[in-house]
Amino acid sequence: MGEEKVKEEAMQIIGMFQVLPRLVVFDLDYTLWPFYCECRSKREMPSMYPNAKGILHALKDKGIDVAVASRSPTPDIANTFLHKLSIDSIFVAKEIFSSWTHKTDHFQRIHSRTAVPFNSMLFFDDEDRNIQSVSKMGVTSILVGKGVNLGALRQGLTKFSQNWSTSEKNKQKWQTKFSKKSNSSEGNDPE
Repeated sequence: MGEEKVKEEAMQIIGMFQVLPRLVVFDLDYTLWPFYCECRSKREMPSMYPNAKGILHALKDKGIDVAVASRSPTPDIANTFLHKLSIDSIFVAKEIFSSWTHKTDHFQRIHSRTAVPFNSMLFFDDEDRNIQSVSKMGVTSILVGKGVNLGALRQGLTKFSQNWSTSEKNKQKWQTKFSKKSNSSEGNDPE
């Protein structure tokens, strides 16, 4: 399936959801492309997973920002590859640095740079430990097997919608409970 066709399908998938993330964050190695940067040379021409570029462009066209969170020890190679693939300008934030924190530092930086709350973010990664730690921050996180694809996009947006509606319901419960308490303390409660 060509990039335009993927983009078209991705846009249809995105269009099925009323609640969308404000920011979608991608890992690089084995998420956007099928290799580890540190095992490659800057001189090579990298390739992406078949659906990856179309999905990035679809998100951008729908007005959803995209960012990168990668623990690559070779940020120079990663940035060279993003440039060679003509996608480096798509990202509003690129946090590419080696770390032992399973990407929580990356997300703190992305949050300070973009001001997007963690619960308004969707994240794709191929490592379960990153998914676990970033999920604890409130980010909807999806584990990908063989790179990001249309199925993972649909799964991510579905899970994001579910998480969002759960957090909104909890917020409403809390607000209702809080407003009842504050009314009753004023002594004008009819009960």
